[in-house]
Amino acid sequence: QVQLVESGGGLVQAGGSLRLSCAASGRTASSYGMGWFRQAPGKEREFVAGISRSGGSTFYADSVKGRFTISRDNAKNTLYLQMNSLKPEDTAVYICASSGSSIYLRTTDTPRYWGQGTQVTVSS
Repeated sequence: QVQLVESGGGLVQAGGSLRLSCAASGRTASSYGMGWFRQAPGKEREFVAGISRSGGSTFYADSVKGRFTISRDNAKNTLYLQMNSLKPEDTAVYICASSGSSIYLRTTDTPRYWGQGTQVTVSS
């Protein structure tokens, strides 16, 4: 089974940066596409970024293109999300996810495995 644990969230000022990490456990954790979702209070969970099994393909929500970068290190079973030029609108709980069934994780995909999330708060 796959378990996901996020870290790196916190409070930052607008324009600042954060790097989120997601440690994946499980013998086949690195076999799937992975990605990040976020959920703000009163809003539905939305796709942020996804990455293929090998890291060769990445996918981003329009709202974060050019500011966020997703990457993975399969040797460490770790997923990352580098967030630059943060805006107050980025405030949300960021949740790590693993496809569990595909080498991809795109905006239309529904992951099988989810982490508990890490809070990111951006102040103006």
